[in-house]
Amino acid sequence: MITLRTAQLTEIFAHARQATPFECCGLIGGTSDRATSIHPLRNVAGNPQIAYEAAPEELFAAQKQMRESGEALLAIYHSHPRSTEPVPSETDVRLAYYPAAIYLIIGLGGAKPIMQGFRISERDKTWQQVEYAVADE
Repeated sequence: MITLRTAQLTEIFAHARQATPFECCGLIGGTSDRATSIHPLRNVAGNPQIAYEAAPEELFAAQKQMRESGEALLAIYHSHPRSTEPVPSETDVRLAYYPAAIYLIIGLGGAKPIMQGFRISERDKTWQQVEYAVADE
């Protein structure tokens, strides 16, 4: 389980809203299970309304910045702009290349954004929901 601060959650939701009607994407870095950095990335997917693909140069720069800061990749987030109950799509599972990361999916289809976390196995073609926490300590 990872822990985010309220300000980080607000930043992720703002990124998702700003990207609408397209999907947003980004990385979350941290130490142990506590998020310490948010890295919004540009979505360069061929059809960004139903898919995401991080701009390679931004992805590599974010990963380098995390390494230099002594952080690990804790989570990858993206949005499903029309979903009220976000779950991984077949494409999300097929392209889940970071099995150690938690995948956070933001649904923007309801009155308020909702975010759910998942462990996704691209190899096994499975996913399971996991909890995350928000705490400002």
